[in-house]
Amino acid sequence: MHPELSVVIPVYNEEAGLAKLYARLYPALDKLAERGITYEIVFVNDGSRDRSAEILAEQFRARPDVTRVVLFNGNYGQHMAILAGFQATRGDIVVTLDADLQNPPEEIGALVDKMREGYDYVGSIRRKRQDAAWRTYLSKAMNRLREKITRIKITDQGNMLRAYGRNVINLINQCSEVNTFVPALAYTFARKPTEIVVEHEERTAGESKYSFYSLIRLNFDLMTGFSIMPLQLFSMMGMILSGLSGGLVVLLLIRRFFLGAEAEGLFTLFAIAFFLMGVILFGIGLLGEYVGRIYQQVQGRPRFVVQTILEEKSGE
Repeated sequence: MHPELSVVIPVYNEEAGLAKLYARLYPALDKLAERGITYEIVFVNDGSRDRSAEILAEQFRARPDVTRVVLFNGNYGQHMAILAGFQATRGDIVVTLDADLQNPPEEIGALVDKMREGYDYVGSIRRKRQDAAWRTYLSKAMNRLREKITRIKITDQGNMLRAYGRNVINLINQCSEVNTFVPALAYTFARKPTEIVVEHEERTAGESKYSFYSLIRLNFDLMTGFSIMPLQLFSMMGMILSGLSGGLVVLLLIRRFFLGAEAEGLFTLFAIAFFLMGVILFGIGLLGEYVGRIYQQVQGRPRFVVQTILEEKSGE
């Protein structure tokens, strides 16, 4: 009842690919079991609208000794599914894995071996990404921006395949944030983090659950959840623009008194005014991100609701 390894897999509308996942995941973990690494698999169904929940229940009945299924009563998002999986795990090493097989299950052993070297957080870097070019470019750009703002060094933040020590998992389970980015949260708690290079494959079925908007929202959560630097940068920008605006007003007054009234600079003033209004609106939106996080937090609502957990009872 206390395995060394727990594998957490969030599932959302993955009906078409679950059979292929089972065909590779269980043999890969059974090979680790031959090395003496006991394991469990915790699937978290994030309110799928297809037959994913039924297929997961069938797999639980087929392998109840190593399979557990957490069923949400609705869709709460991938990170909430991961957090629910963390709360259900019992292993000393916890590995997160996508259900779409873009992360090969055969790579789990490499993460476990690295954890056994004494690390408590092992991230992964995709050797050759099998994503669209725009998604790869945007991800790299956001990685650089995020590292400068938060000081969190995650080379490939979009890769799900990661390993966490029990000490990190226990600290994450104590957190009650409504919006968070799990790998970054784990990085802040880890005493000895590291990264390894892993393979990456194309999706076996279905489509990515992350739209362009979702990626933008994820990075807003990441940067506003782990740093106040955006607010500080905006404050500095406001001071600089205020000084420049004040200098411009003085210059225009001098021109007015010494050269007389003129209309040639009217559209320049319009451009400056529109620029300043754009900066103000951006600042209001940025401030709203932080206020919105506070609003959601003080509501005190459950981050997710577990409908039931399919698991083998002790002693059976």
